[in-house]
Amino acid sequence: MLLCMRTTVILNDELLRAAKRQAADEGTTLKAVLEQALRAYLGNPAPREPFRLRWRTYKGRPRPGVRLDNNAALIDYMEGHG
Repeated sequence: MLLCMRTTVILNDELLRAAKRQAADEGTTLKAVLEQALRAYLGNPAPREPFRLRWRTYKGRPRPGVRLDNNAALIDYMEGHG
């Protein structure tokens, strides 16, 4: 299954106009022109198997002072400020 993502890219005005002109000349979409250009630049990478996260669980409990219900306190603790 091929997944697509929506993103925002800020391009130079002249470059964008040239890409739109190319799409119009070819009778295709701007998206198709940009995808073709990226594939050429990246060497047409082959689609990879999607990443699968494998959970590992361990028995135990947090160290004293670690609060898992407070992100800011946890980050402070991990950075040595807690």
